[in-house]
Amino acid sequence: MHYKEYKTILSPSNNMNLYRGCTHGCIYCDSRSKCYQMNHDFEEIEVKKDAPRILEAQLRRRRKPCIIATGAMSDPYLHLEEELGLTRQCLELIERYGFGLAIQTKSPRILRDLDLLKRIQARTKCVVQMTLTTYDEDLCRVIEPKVATTFERFKVLEIMRDEGIPTVVWISPILPFINDTEENLYGLLDYCIRAKVHAILCFGFGVTLREGNREYFYQQLDAHFPGMKARYIKYYGNSYVCTSPNNGRLMEVLRSVCEKHRILWGTDQVFRYLRQFEQKTTQLTLW
Repeated sequence: MHYKEYKTILSPSNNMNLYRGCTHGCIYCDSRSKCYQMNHDFEEIEVKKDAPRILEAQLRRRRKPCIIATGAMSDPYLHLEEELGLTRQCLELIERYGFGLAIQTKSPRILRDLDLLKRIQARTKCVVQMTLTTYDEDLCRVIEPKVATTFERFKVLEIMRDEGIPTVVWISPILPFINDTEENLYGLLDYCIRAKVHAILCFGFGVTLREGNREYFYQQLDAHFPGMKARYIKYYGNSYVCTSPNNGRLMEVLRSVCEKHRILWGTDQVFRYLRQFEQKTTQLTLW
């Protein structure tokens, strides 16, 4: 871990990342890509110094409240969060200034901040996003080795359901020739149905590979799936987008199940929902 000074925490589109790098160890992570210009080892977490103070200054300057999004590039509930508590401090500010929240994670550590999520949801809008990639718990421990298993994440979704907090599941990425099966997808969708998720985000079934994350991904394939690296190279070459040969059928399954259970699934519609700020009003009771 090391600290680095930053002038801003919020991007122009109101995205927030408090950390750079990750310790969850997912073998496919796009954030390893060299295009993000991370000048340190990926597991050597860079912490944005004085992040809560900078965030508060930025929130004060916003002309009107909006949705603050976090978790796209670095999980806000890394192992370090237990020690540093930066995410909680920033959620306290988001709640205090009346902003909404769209937070993405793979970690049950988010339950620590359930009280804040409920307070944000009561005033405006709080959406918890959880990534699910594989129904097989043993496979999950291979491709996402240092974070909660899929079943543990599903239990978080159930808690959010019971607490009245809407959820969105990212089914992404799905690894060709590894977990791109109907059996896997039906298992994940069953979790989504049982947890009554509001929406599912899926950009198609496959994985993206570019310089930085491709090399790490191939190393992990050699370690855990002998012969799979050669299969990828033969099938995809150096393509950035590696779409599963089962993509068409899997997309049809996704569409059918979502429409049957009234789960929002089109990417444009889901992102519109995530960005839409809602201000809730409290009616006064006359005595």
